[in-house]
Amino acid sequence: MILKMLTHISRVLVGLLFIYSGFVKLVDPIGSQYKFEEYFGADVLNLEFLIPYALPFSILLIVTELVLGIMLLVGYKPRLTVWSLFGLNLVFLFLTWYSYTYNKVTDCGCFGDALKLTPKETFYKNVIFMVFIVILILGVKHIKPLVSNKFSSLTTFSSLFLALIVTYYVLQHLPIIDFRAYSIGTDIAKGMEYPEDSDELPPIHDFMIETDEGDKLDEMLAKEKAMLIIMSNLKKTEKDGIADVSKVAKQASEQGYEIYVLTASYIEDLATTQKEYGLPYTFGFCDETALKTVIRANPGIVTVKNGIISGKWNWTDADDIEL
Repeated sequence: MILKMLTHISRVLVGLLFIYSGFVKLVDPIGSQYKFEEYFGADVLNLEFLIPYALPFSILLIVTELVLGIMLLVGYKPRLTVWSLFGLNLVFLFLTWYSYTYNKVTDCGCFGDALKLTPKETFYKNVIFMVFIVILILGVKHIKPLVSNKFSSLTTFSSLFLALIVTYYVLQHLPIIDFRAYSIGTDIAKGMEYPEDSDELPPIHDFMIETDEGDKLDEMLAKEKAMLIIMSNLKKTEKDGIADVSKVAKQASEQGYEIYVLTASYIEDLATTQKEYGLPYTFGFCDETALKTVIRANPGIVTVKNGIISGKWNWTDADDIEL
């Protein structure tokens, strides 16, 4: 009787946690891609040959996590579900133990950008949930379909289909929910203020528009209308998008926008690069991680009015921009 009750409690807690964890990453799979690249890097697991596959890995993990949580709640194939959750959490347990012990990755990205936990907090969270999963293994016979087998299977496959649709949409456009510090409506200057009586970094840091004439960030924030063209890494920039971005930038400039092109790439011949890309505007250097945090697009477009972010678009949506 006690095992049955503990199984039902564990079923709800574990199911909801995996659904939440999967969902907050589903709306921004590129964020998980960056986290996988960090784990695969030479400074952590030294599996650099896997870096090109970071995005497929992130999509597989996100969809699996979400669907397993739903399978557990609706009672679809309980043995497969419970043992899959055990294996998945075992991987999480190792990665978070590694982060906690060696301080290699200070944020595991378990909940995307929606909820930040320290490596220690994340590790012990996974230890606690491993206890719940072991309870599920012991009491797997008590996990029954929520309504019927047909309902459980239909719910499972529907969730898988919807998850893949959302993933495709987000990759083609931008995250449908922006949990990062550069969401629309953000006052950039306020986001850069240090919290009182705290050594923590402000939400917005390492953001600049560094030029040969100095940092143009304050100048940009004072503009009534400014447009940022984000090309975080010129070598990886979608070439098909540069023409569309250039066209929008020209239209914006004609309407009084000051245009700033931000990149983390070193530009040896600036004039030639500006002419090549059709972007004869202010080019500024900024940290690549900061630019990837600003917008999940390369190139991407951000409008700022009086220091407040007013719009964000992937280059694929350039024709939909309203100035």
